[in-house]
Amino acid sequence: MSTSMDPVLAATAPAATVVATLRQWIIDGRLPAGERVAELPIAESLGVSRTPVRLAFRSLAQEGLLTPAGKRGYLVRRFSETDVRAAIEVRGALEGLAARDLAQRGLGAGERAALLECLADGAALLAKRHLVEDDVDRWARLNERFHDTIVASAASRVIGDAIARNDHLPFASASSITLDPRALHAEYEKLRIAQLQHQLVFDALDRREAARVEMLMREHAWVGFRYGRFLGLEPGPLAGARG
Repeated sequence: MSTSMDPVLAATAPAATVVATLRQWIIDGRLPAGERVAELPIAESLGVSRTPVRLAFRSLAQEGLLTPAGKRGYLVRRFSETDVRAAIEVRGALEGLAARDLAQRGLGAGERAALLECLADGAALLAKRHLVEDDVDRWARLNERFHDTIVASAASRVIGDAIARNDHLPFASASSITLDPRALHAEYEKLRIAQLQHQLVFDALDRREAARVEMLMREHAWVGFRYGRFLGLEPGPLAGARG
């Protein structure tokens, strides 16, 4: 493998940054479908230790982008554009249902506080008007908290269980928003849009606008998949979709 990580990503890069880099390589086809990947070669290519690579492999396997192959190796999973689109659409529909249910019941004090904290963290991250490598990990954590708060609020576990099963499909998880560490200047715009959508979702929840928040969550599911080409970030996930 002749590829390497951007020099700004040091050996202490958090696992989320390694996940984002490997996810982008899969999207770009730099790690083609069916290729075997192992900790040591990837760690050497990235200039990081094996620990964040090991954690990244586990995360990408949970997302459905890698499949276990032997004791320590993984294979890049084959998937089609149809698979990706269906998985994202299902997530948007399920999260929309959870948000609709929450809007109908009204925000509880704990849910309100958690969502407002995520909005504040997002605003602080974007305030400097550019991204640094550590922001990939920070965004991944706050984004996961935002989505988990809405999903966990559902009166029934059925929606959460369905989302958990769907998360094993390529690009279906809320945490799998694609961020290219090589183009952080452009990725800032994607996160700015995602942050605005978070604000709109909270506003709709706060106003108990059930139909509106459901549609907002459905649209928000596509931010990592469709928006890149409008921000000069092609090739996007479609470049990595293959049968």
